[in-house]
Amino acid sequence: MQQPAPTWRKSSRSQQSNCVEVAWRKSSRSQSQSNCVEVAHIGVGAVRDSKNPAGPVLRVNLTALLATIEAGKFDA
Repeated sequence: MQQPAPTWRKSSRSQQSNCVEVAWRKSSRSQSQSNCVEVAHIGVGAVRDSKNPAGPVLRVNLTALLATIEAGKFDA
């Protein structure tokens, strides 16, 4: 069953329009010119392209994604 998209609310005390910050993380092994993804935890896992941070975000089961990565299933 697909979960509904998160609803973002802006505080009435906020002075800026971009007040919602998500802590995106990229691997420390990632080089600046590499094709990378970034991961965030927003109640569910979120994955985005590091070169297109304003682009689409995939919502994933973070535990399953990390297990797949640790198993080496994405290794070239």
